[in-house]
Amino acid sequence: MNEHIHVTQVGAPDPELNNSPIAEEFDEDLEVLRQEVPGDPVCVFNNTSYPSGKRVCSGNALLRCDYGIWVREGSCDPDNP
Repeated sequence: MNEHIHVTQVGAPDPELNNSPIAEEFDEDLEVLRQEVPGDPVCVFNNTSYPSGKRVCSGNALLRCDYGIWVREGSCDPDNP
């Protein structure tokens, strides 16, 4: 059974709404983003706040909130985890 089935689907980020930055888990720019983002206890996706540690699906991308930055962790596609 795939553990991602119960993760909230949030859709695509709307550029007109407030969104925290999205980074790849092993992206070298992640450290640069960490310096720019003040370490918020929440991430924002389309004007909705989620606590640090919360996982959401944006399309097929699994994102985890990591103190103000969405980190791409993998896939939400149950056939291609």
